[in-house]
Amino acid sequence: MIDALTLAVGLTALALAAWCGFAFSRDQSTKDWHFIGMAVVSVLALVQLVIGVVRLAGGDKPAQGMAIFVAYLIGSAAAVPAAGFMSLVERTRWGSATVAAGGVILAVLEVRLYDIWGG
Repeated sequence: MIDALTLAVGLTALALAAWCGFAFSRDQSTKDWHFIGMAVVSVLALVQLVIGVVRLAGGDKPAQGMAIFVAYLIGSAAAVPAAGFMSLVERTRWGSATVAAGGVILAVLEVRLYDIWGG
């Protein structure tokens, strides 16, 4: 995996979590700007998914097993979009809390992906 991309995804996910956590603390639901932030984080996670699949297809192998690595790749690509969808359903401050939690979850998944790859 590309260490810089893993770091970028993790840091942008934490920034999104802080931003939505701030909205939660101010009793605000997710706004259009939050969804743009979610889109940026999701695109980075999708780029990572594509690069991971290409590296696997090219013969590279993760240190801790291919199945678990692919599962974490798919989970990291789906974490923020799932939280975004749930925040659309819950149009209160709790929608912002859901996206904040999704950002933290993605950051943790990134650390685990780095560890699985052999970082």
